[in-house]
Amino acid sequence: MRFVMTNVFACSQVKRCISRSFSTNRMLLADEKYLDITENNGVRTLTLNHPATRNSLSLNMLKSLYENIKKGENDKNLRSIVIRAVPGKVFSAGHNLNELTANNEKLHKEVFETCSGLMHSIPQCPVPVIAAVDGLATAAGCQLVAACDVAVCTERSSFATPGANLGIFCSTPGIPLVRSVPRKTAMHMLFTGFSISGKEAYEVGLVSKVVPNDKLEEEINKITAAINSTSRSVIHIGKTFLYEQMDLDVSTAYFLGTEKMVHNLKMKDAQEGIKSFIEKRKPVWSHNYEKD
Repeated sequence: MRFVMTNVFACSQVKRCISRSFSTNRMLLADEKYLDITENNGVRTLTLNHPATRNSLSLNMLKSLYENIKKGENDKNLRSIVIRAVPGKVFSAGHNLNELTANNEKLHKEVFETCSGLMHSIPQCPVPVIAAVDGLATAAGCQLVAACDVAVCTERSSFATPGANLGIFCSTPGIPLVRSVPRKTAMHMLFTGFSISGKEAYEVGLVSKVVPNDKLEEEINKITAAINSTSRSVIHIGKTFLYEQMDLDVSTAYFLGTEKMVHNLKMKDAQEGIKSFIEKRKPVWSHNYEKD
């Protein structure tokens, strides 16, 4: 797999972006707006909207994201969640460093515990969570992309974990990163802070697809439409198993996978899918977990 790291100049751009984001901005206020939220045709879109801090994952932003991923998670009409940012050069510049200054351990713990809760909520969500990236995703912003089930980015996007350059190693961003890309790629990003391009992110597996800058919306619509055409309950049990088996040895994974497939075939939606294929018609899903 080809992997070409960008140069030191690109890295310095990332560091300048982070410094500008957090050295001159005040702490976020509780009544500020963080997300634009829309829901249409089964797709809930969460748009990061705090350009003053380059969409930093402040405590309030983290809480807003968590609440809107968990909200109505059992609603059968909800089929997917898309996380994106207002148009600009930055998807998310990571944690708000104004919240990470000295002598506030209680706040620090709350920030990182809330961030961990958000990252956990993504694999636990019963529907696919999709990152739509157009711009720079750095530090915890890169972590958010890596944690999503599916990620699509534009060619002009870039990704970095430059915390070590600021004296704060990207330990938590490294958790999903090292599980998404080859270990040596992750270590290179974490130790040097060098950014990688959208094309490089695709080549190493950080994103699912890279598209031309003007095609992001079209690609996201294509993905969500494909998800809409499936059974919600089947996607849910499949997603749950995929995450469960990742930490298992292959033999155990196949044993449990066999049981999962047998259980899946007992569901009404499974039999409806098979019958509709044989009868050359569109399936009529119940989106339930009932057995046939």
